[in-house]
Amino acid sequence: MKAAQDIILAPVITENSMQGIASKKYTFKVATDAGKVEIAQAVETLFGVKVEKVNTINVRGRYRRQGMHAGYTAKYKKAIVTLKQDSKGIDFFESMV
Repeated sequence: MKAAQDIILAPVITENSMQGIASKKYTFKVATDAGKVEIAQAVETLFGVKVEKVNTINVRGRYRRQGMHAGYTAKYKKAIVTLKQDSKGIDFFESMV
């Protein structure tokens, strides 16, 4: 069993993810081998909130060039976590709005 800090890697701060905060949807970059149940338990443990559902997306690496050298950026997994209506918000995201 992985620790919660090993599952939730970083918040995703984009214009689109910030619009989801109004409907209690928070976006995180997560470990590629983490499942939805593990992600939900990790968010509940780290932030003390109640999770309603988790949607996950595997983001493939993008092709990038730097002069004559070319390659792909790293692939990662993204999770959109929806909280229950009676749950409090996540303070980190709330302070950014």
